Amino acid sequence: GWIDMPLHTGDKIGALIGAASGQVVCCDSISVNLFKLLAQCLSQQGQRSAIVSQRDNFPTDLYIAQGLAGLLGNSRCQLRTVADDELEAALIEDVAVLLLSHVNFRDGKLHDIRALTERAHAKGVLVIWDLAHSAGVIPLHLDEWDVDYAVGCGYKYLNGGPGAPAFIYANSKHHSVLGQPLQGWMGHAAPFDFSPEYSAASGIASFLTGTPPIISLAVLDASLEVFAELDVDQIRSKSLTLSKLFAEAVAAEPALQELKLLSPAVAQERGSQLAYSHSHAYGICRAWAALGVETDFRAPNVLRIGFSPLFLNYADLVESLQRLTRVMNEQLYLAEEFQSARPKVT
Repeated sequence: GWIDMPLHTGDKIGALIGAASGQVVCCDSISVNLFKLLAQCLSQQGQRSAIVSQRDNFPTDLYIAQGLAGLLGNSRCQLRTVADDELEAALIEDVAVLLLSHVNFRDGKLHDIRALTERAHAKGVLVIWDLAHSAGVIPLHLDEWDVDYAVGCGYKYLNGGPGAPAFIYANSKHHSVLGQPLQGWMGHAAPFDFSPEYSAASGIASFLTGTPPIISLAVLDASLEVFAELDVDQIRSKSLTLSKLFAEAVAAEPALQELKLLSPAVAQERGSQLAYSHSHAYGICRAWAALGVETDFRAPNVLRIGFSPLFLNYADLVESLQRLTRVMNEQLYLAEEFQSARPKVT
C-alpha cells in the first residue's frame, strides 16, 4: 500500500486542519508545493497576474514567488509585498492570489484566516495559507473557513523530523480545475501505463509529482498516530499555558529584563512560540543550547523559543528558565566559543 501513502497520510493531516477526506496530499517540500499552488492560482485566475504577500513573510515563500515571476515574466506574474496593515488595500483588481503565513515565523503573530480569506474573496482573490507554524498545534477549520489552498510541513509540530514531507490542501470546490506544472508520473491518472502523454489524476492526487519518499513518509505517518486520541483544542490550551507562564516568568526575573518581548503580549494572538530581541541573541541561543536547551536564533537579533505541547512539560519550563537565568547572570553568551562563526543551522 506504499503507493497510496501520500493520500492516506494526507487524510490524517486533514483531520487536524479541518479538511474533509480527499483534500490533502502529503508530498515534496513546502517550497515545491508552493510553486505548484502559485502556478495553479495564476492559471485559474485568467488575466489576473499579481501575487500579494506580507513583506516579512517567511523568505522562502517570497523566493518561490520571485522565481515564478522570473520564469513567467512580468506580464504574467508579479510579486508585491506590503506591510501587515496594508494587505487589504493591496487587493486590487489585477491580484490573483494572496499568499500569507498563518503564524509569522519571527514574532509568532497570528493572522485571522477566516476574516482575511473572506476579504480576499470579496475582491475575487484566491488565498494560499502557509501553515508551517500552526498545523498540529493550533485548531484549524479550513473547510469551514472556505480556504482555497494551503501548504504545511511535517517536521515541526507534526513531529515527522528533519526531511519529513510537506502537504498540500486544495478545497474540493477547486478540484474540477486543478492543474500544476510539475507533471510527474505519480500525478498521472494511470502512472503504470507509462503513456507518453500526460493525463492528470483527478482531485488532490494531481499534485503528486515523483515517487513518494517512503521512509520519511512512514515516519511522519507513524508520528501522526499520537493525535488520534487528542483534540487540537487540548494541545492549543497547553501551548497557551506554557508560553504564558514562560513570558510571565521572564518578565518577573530581574536577570532577564534585557530580553525584550517581540511577540504579541496576549497569548491568544500568537502561535506556539515566543520571540525576544537582544543585541547578543545569537550568543544567548548558543550558550543556552550548551546547557541543554534548544532554541532558534533569527537574524538580526531575535531569540525564538518554541513550545511543543506533546512532549514539553512544566518541569521542563522551570528548568529551562533556571538555565536561561544562569546564561544571563553569568553573561555566558560573551564566551569566545559562542561568538565564533555560525553553524549552518541556528
